[in-house]
Amino acid sequence: MTIGVVGGAGARSGIRLDLLEDAMRRRLGRECIYVPSCRLGLYLALRRWCRPGGRVLMSPVNDDVILFVVLAAGLRPVQAPLDPRDGSLDVAAVDEETWRGLAGVLTTNLYGNPDPAPALRARCDRSGIPLIEDAAHAIGSEVGGRPVGSFGTAAAFSLSKHVGAKAGGFLAFDDDPALREELVRARDELLEPSRWAAELAYTARPYAEATVRGLGLRRAARATLRMLGLSERDGIRMPLRAGELARATAGAPGITAHHSWVRVDMHDYRLAPGPLRVRRITRRFARLDEVLHAHREGAARLLDTEWAAPRTATGPVQPLFRVPLLVDDRDAAVAALARHGIVTGYLYDPPLDDYAGSEFTGLSPRPGPARRFARHALPVDPLRAAEAIAVLRRAGVAPAGTPAAGRPDAVPGTGGGGG
Repeated sequence: MTIGVVGGAGARSGIRLDLLEDAMRRRLGRECIYVPSCRLGLYLALRRWCRPGGRVLMSPVNDDVILFVVLAAGLRPVQAPLDPRDGSLDVAAVDEETWRGLAGVLTTNLYGNPDPAPALRARCDRSGIPLIEDAAHAIGSEVGGRPVGSFGTAAAFSLSKHVGAKAGGFLAFDDDPALREELVRARDELLEPSRWAAELAYTARPYAEATVRGLGLRRAARATLRMLGLSERDGIRMPLRAGELARATAGAPGITAHHSWVRVDMHDYRLAPGPLRVRRITRRFARLDEVLHAHREGAARLLDTEWAAPRTATGPVQPLFRVPLLVDDRDAAVAALARHGIVTGYLYDPPLDDYAGSEFTGLSPRPGPARRFARHALPVDPLRAAEAIAVLRRAGVAPAGTPAAGRPDAVPGTGGGGG
């Protein structure tokens, strides 16, 4: 497939993404199309497979951008109960009344820890509803010997996480030429044309970030990230702007009205790829197996520490994108790591039902475990495992204890850092 504006300029610029799609197809065993971002891939999937106005079960410990993608698709998010050890969906805790009212389920596979996809797929099949897999953090994770992303009606992947391309993704689905044509057409209708200015900014971005961080210019680094549209949060969650959001949601489905929320930290989420972007994505994707190996090794070290939750599955360690260590004082641990140049991102606190309220989402029937996990989870980059372990031990960071009777686990946490 040739792609440009997707479907015109590509022929002139020589942009070909069919090799990338073929590589992902072989890895996953499913049909794949390239998308500029995982969030756009999820929007396409939700619009294609979930009836407008329907209710979609999702995790409350998730990026707020995903909540806005669900709303933009004309759907009502419903927050699920979670396993407090790893933030995965707790299928058994979802009651029958909730199941009967759903139009779909959206997994998270938080930090690469797989949600129980086989059980979710079986339950969705019984209910006649789609399972959509958000595999942004889980491009190398497996369940029962099968890759995450091979269970759902559709699955969306990010090339900004393990691949580190800061752009791009895939939408995976069952092999059907007519369906592929339909999804390509729907994608192309949403794309913004590739621009050379955006291509040049994308190419320069890693060097600008590395320079200001290498010089220790933290304020300059933050300003650079803001200028590039990579950081627009003063805290963990972006401002909800409830009045504006209510007006946008009233006119859903439609991504344009929700653009100011969906684009946060990634202004190019709908941008058709140009040649410089494709070249970098291709180079980095070619190294994916090497990167996944390094993530497995780092995850194994972190999961062997005093802050790791008991493993919920047997078998090989997953190549986690981040390892959620459970610490007593998450904000103090974040500060200790920051003093040594280790930035903590991908924090999702408070949970989405506490953040958005009942106006915009169905509240979890059992919010305590999600609140506890969100408050105590410290997502650590496994590629910096040795450094992080040393810093946390020197700082005397304590593991999160078992909740005591009467402890206020219903109180949502606070703290700094953006995800």
